[in-house]
Amino acid sequence: MNYDSINTPTIINACGTVTRLGGAPIRQSALDAYRSASDYSVSIEQLHASASTRLAELSGAQAGLITSGAAAALTLGTAAILAGYDAAKMDALPHADEFANEMIIAREHRSGYDHAIRAAGARLVEVGLNEQISGAGVRRVETWEYEAAINENTAGIVYVIQNSSRPALSEIITLAKQHDLPIIADAAGELPPHDNFKKLATCGVDLVAFSGGKVIGGPQATGILLGDKDLIASSALQMLDMDDHPQLWDPPASLINKSKLTGMPRHGLGRGMKVAKEEVLAVLAALEEFLNENPEDLHSNCMDILRQIESSISDCGIILSYQDNGPASIPRLLIDVAEAGMDAFDVCRNLRNQSTPIYINHGLLDDGLLMIHPVALRQRDIEPLVAGLRSALVS
Repeated sequence: MNYDSINTPTIINACGTVTRLGGAPIRQSALDAYRSASDYSVSIEQLHASASTRLAELSGAQAGLITSGAAAALTLGTAAILAGYDAAKMDALPHADEFANEMIIAREHRSGYDHAIRAAGARLVEVGLNEQISGAGVRRVETWEYEAAINENTAGIVYVIQNSSRPALSEIITLAKQHDLPIIADAAGELPPHDNFKKLATCGVDLVAFSGGKVIGGPQATGILLGDKDLIASSALQMLDMDDHPQLWDPPASLINKSKLTGMPRHGLGRGMKVAKEEVLAVLAALEEFLNENPEDLHSNCMDILRQIESSISDCGIILSYQDNGPASIPRLLIDVAEAGMDAFDVCRNLRNQSTPIYINHGLLDDGLLMIHPVALRQRDIEPLVAGLRSALVS
């Protein structure tokens, strides 16, 4: 079975690790682990307990959970913040009107991805204004605005981690601790740099979500949730298959403290977010390889690919430049088609309509720039990518 056998054309992915194009290539170590895991049956509860211990060792967090994507990690983490070890609250979700369900978030941190937070039953309370985006001022959201929004219905704080995020995460951590509120942080795309995995897991947030695909190189539909042991336990409880006899149910103590439960929870909000045993091992294998590699190797390999592309289209009369934040980052090649009098959207559409469709990163099309993101490109892609670019740029 392959894509041709079901009439699905393959494409050239110069866009990056985006889910809509299948994400980044899976590491061979992850594929080997996936295949090995498929040959045996295991207790999924015990597997998650063992994975949690390994994630804690690798990250420095108290515990961890392999999830079915970073969005699932956010949903499960939010459900844990809302319900804790309370089986009745777990059963009620996503209906949370009878208990604290407000999650404070900066207005400028909002995006379509926060639907994952709302899916758990949380109500987002926005603070701050988008004054820079609206052209109405220079100020960003400030810490006092978070504090002013705290009340008896506040369950926690949502923070989206980026280099440009404001206020500083350290300020929000200090505030949250003063009010005994948990923070769930979205760091889905914050790798590389590689050291962010440990740095963000131990910075003081209560839960942090990463993608298990992207540059980690695990299966695309996986994620990693790290943080507080009790919150990880609640997240796991709301995902696991709970169809067992209460008299026989004996979850691993390293993952779930059974003594904190008033009763055995039923299938939870995250039951549809289950993770296969093969995916758990595949993510762990990919993560260990990712953390052990030289971060500069990824940058170097990506630059080699981009230089091949640059040298092959440098005679097209187009201004080329690099977006490069140093050896711990992934560089990109920028192609300025606006300067040549071309419409970037037309060029992008032309590339997608090639005999082998080419998808470039479209994040800067409004600025007249095509962006080549190299992380999902294979050597076999270079020749047809260059041919497609030359055809689109000289037409």
